[in-house]
Amino acid sequence: MNRQTDPHKLTQASTPVGTHAGYMPGFGNDFETEALPGALPQGMNSPQRCNYGLYGEQLSGTAFTANPPERTWCYRIRPSVKHSHRYEKIDLPYWKSAPCVDPDVISLGQYRWDAVPHSDEGLTWLTGMHTMTTAGDVNTQVGMASHIYLVTESMVDDYFFSADSEMLVVPQEGRLRFATELGIIDLEPKEIAIIPRGLVYRVEVLEGPARGFVCENYGQKFELPGRGPIGANCMANPRDFKAPVAAFEDREVPSNVTVKWCGQFHTTKIDQSPLDVVAWHGNYAPYKYDLRTYCPVGAILFDHPDPSIFTVLTAPSGQPGTANIDFVLFRERWMVAEDTFRPPWYHKNIMSELMGNIYGQYDAKPQGFVPGGMSLHNMMLPHGPDREAFDKASNANLGPDKLDNTMSFMFETRFPQHLTAFAANEAPLQDDYIDCWTSLEKKFDGTPGKK
Repeated sequence: MNRQTDPHKLTQASTPVGTHAGYMPGFGNDFETEALPGALPQGMNSPQRCNYGLYGEQLSGTAFTANPPERTWCYRIRPSVKHSHRYEKIDLPYWKSAPCVDPDVISLGQYRWDAVPHSDEGLTWLTGMHTMTTAGDVNTQVGMASHIYLVTESMVDDYFFSADSEMLVVPQEGRLRFATELGIIDLEPKEIAIIPRGLVYRVEVLEGPARGFVCENYGQKFELPGRGPIGANCMANPRDFKAPVAAFEDREVPSNVTVKWCGQFHTTKIDQSPLDVVAWHGNYAPYKYDLRTYCPVGAILFDHPDPSIFTVLTAPSGQPGTANIDFVLFRERWMVAEDTFRPPWYHKNIMSELMGNIYGQYDAKPQGFVPGGMSLHNMMLPHGPDREAFDKASNANLGPDKLDNTMSFMFETRFPQHLTAFAANEAPLQDDYIDCWTSLEKKFDGTPGKK
């Protein structure tokens, strides 16, 4: 019977895995996906013999007894012990891990950098990683590091995984492909990716040169913040996070796998590509997220809320209400508060704030905070609007105002962030940044009611 004569016939979706080809929606979901039909066992995890002659293997991102556990079952051409051999230490001199306290570098201060320029040197994801700050201790799995990446060349038969950290990638220029064990993520500016600890991948340049920011999270993995009284909607919605569908390659070619482990780098030689997972199911997976889908909320009558209202992802520290890392987004939004100083107010903060500019102009610093640039305001150091921003906001007509053409972010951590020698001596530091507050003048003269 056709649809006109059978009112009970349903029309099935043509993309049952989601509305974005190649991706599955949902943050923290328990996904299942297979690149070959019947490759994924049903009703059990470890059958005596897997289909296609595959090997079953579990990748665990938490302790077995964690609640909930984060793990993924992989069905692969070779077990990963075949992708690991004798290791040799190598040096990646610009990639640093905490603790990294240089006695010749002063981290106490307010700092700002121009965008780190591209060079003529060919750089991959590994050789192009330049650490700006470190915090905490990689060996005890607390804290973070912030990096700038400069990438001009694809990794060819080279692969990487970090045993130390989860990686939050924020592109600013160019397009990259993350070919991972669990599938493919293509990434461009205005998107982010989260690459779990222990996941093997290679990075290819789709459009270069590529530049961006990385937050290397040593601690508990990123999760969505509790919305509290905000309720079920706005901020980052789980459905907008996309995990890749299964994809594999069966290539027997000499390859290198580099591992970051306790702040050191080691490489091993193998005879094939390690990206051989044909099917998988679980909740420990890479994601991408489009920052343009973030729905900001804010004051609709008076006062400027704390920047925590703009949190996209948070990595818990174990201390309630105090994050190991918060990833905070300042994107386009309407400003409507009455009788209110609308930019961020002057403040000192127990948290250390590292900001990066993806594009446009930041409202508290209309000059000098350039796309690709960064700033650091370490814990308990005062900061806030410069003279121009203060005067403009203090005298503005407070009608509804669209803050447009802007996207910047903050890596905020409970730990002090220490500058690397690269950040202090080689990156384009704006030596005059601290002077942006010099021209702020005394307005007090004892006159009641003076504004």
